[in-house]
Amino acid sequence: MNLEERIAQSETRIFKAVFPNTTNHYDTLFGGTAMQLMDEVAFIAATRFCRKRVVTVSSDRIDFTQPIPAGTIVELVGRVMSVGNTSLKVQVEIFVEEMYSDVRIKAVSGSFAFVAIDEHKHPVRVLPD
Repeated sequence: MNLEERIAQSETRIFKAVFPNTTNHYDTLFGGTAMQLMDEVAFIAATRFCRKRVVTVSSDRIDFTQPIPAGTIVELVGRVMSVGNTSLKVQVEIFVEEMYSDVRIKAVSGSFAFVAIDEHKHPVRVLPD
């Protein structure tokens, strides 16, 4: 499998309903909850890409451009954007959809860096030799 095919096959999509227990006093999704969901999707995409143990080493700029109200559906999409020797970067976008209409907009985007590790927590090559 070449790199482009591996990237395409590792794309990860998760849908969630936004319930009131995940919102703040403005009745919108907590930013920290959004970041947790993004890290989870990024982790799954990174793992699916390299099929190795990976750990988050950083998150880069996360842009919250639209509020995510309670009573909506969110789709999180994680895609591998770059690959190094022992690390890879995953871009995650959150789209918000109204439940009872066709309205869908991008609300949040950010990227997460991961390092592949062995059973002793030492870095290993992301791709097979």
